[in-house]
Amino acid sequence: MKKPHLLNSLTLAAILLLGSGLSACTAFNDVKTNLSESIFGAEPANPPVELEEIKSSYETRIAWSTDVGEPGRFTYAPVLADNMVYAVNAEGTVTQLAADNGKIQWQTELNEPISSSVGLGGGLILAGTSKGHLYALNMNGKKLWNAILSSEVQGQPRYFDGTVIVRTSDHHIYGIDAADGRRKWVYERATPSLSLKNQAGIVVDGGAVYAGFPGGKLVAIRADNGKLLWEATVAQPKGVTEIERIADITSLPYVDGAMVYVVAYQGKVAGVDRQRGQVAWSRDISSYVGLTVDNNKIYLSHTIGSVYSLDTSNGKTFWRQGNLGYRHLTVPLPMSSVVAVGDLEGYIHLLSQDDGSFVGRTQLGSKPIMSLVAGTNNQFLAQSRDGHIYAVTYK
Repeated sequence: MKKPHLLNSLTLAAILLLGSGLSACTAFNDVKTNLSESIFGAEPANPPVELEEIKSSYETRIAWSTDVGEPGRFTYAPVLADNMVYAVNAEGTVTQLAADNGKIQWQTELNEPISSSVGLGGGLILAGTSKGHLYALNMNGKKLWNAILSSEVQGQPRYFDGTVIVRTSDHHIYGIDAADGRRKWVYERATPSLSLKNQAGIVVDGGAVYAGFPGGKLVAIRADNGKLLWEATVAQPKGVTEIERIADITSLPYVDGAMVYVVAYQGKVAGVDRQRGQVAWSRDISSYVGLTVDNNKIYLSHTIGSVYSLDTSNGKTFWRQGNLGYRHLTVPLPMSSVVAVGDLEGYIHLLSQDDGSFVGRTQLGSKPIMSLVAGTNNQFLAQSRDGHIYAVTYK
């Protein structure tokens, strides 16, 4: 199989960033300009593969949709908890919706662009901004405190045992007192000369914080004091130029039992022993958006558009759906017997968990789907880049 041209691969990653671009020193400004021109030019380097007609085994319908405001250059996922949905937008609005009908219950203005998805925990609603502020609201949307951090907040703030844990774009991770916003600890890493700007965030599980970094590094730190537990090298940078050597972990790790699974852009997917930090297995698959795990299977969206199902024990392929090339897919969402994935034209594709074949499809709108979130009773949520959240049912 012919390997995709490097520029095309980087163009895809930059499209997924939707304007975020590459974070780099001055020497790479020309690279960023060239990428921008190839993305926003009249003809894309790799147009999306045209969809073929399928025979649907599942009927899908939109139960409700609500406009919560556009995301701008950021990528969000709604949060579902206690029959409420929480969402944010780039204008600085935090919104609570009723999960059964999508009606807005309240909205709070933070008056600055929100760069993170909503975090929940300890009776708090958490949101970070592009100006490096972390806001805590109560469940009625009232502002409680505001912590000042070093740079733009990435990913989703997490709560653990009285501490809010949050990541910033300058590769810092902070532990913040949930009671008053006071800083407890900070974990810092050096910023590389060239890396992909992303909103990967962190995962907290069992008292440990897991985060991926440039250069294919995965770290585990203590949630109570920020001390490093271990560091694993998931992917080694390869190639001659700085761009060819990008092997950043740009998506969330996934913790499952004794293992943590992670994938790097232009790198590898790997299973890592979470106690010792040793790589149990790895294989060459690249992803920008990431993976999820369900019932001993990894579901992964490849950089150029394939969806994979892999064995969690060794990474071997169960199946690969290759007919969604260059459609800029979301992280797959496994639900009962299907896997859902969204694309750049607003389609939701349902794949069989058994063999990856298409079993359903619906178009929510014309704009790209950013994220999919599991709901209840054969329902899931989708957020698109025109500012809408959809509740979709399938049967």
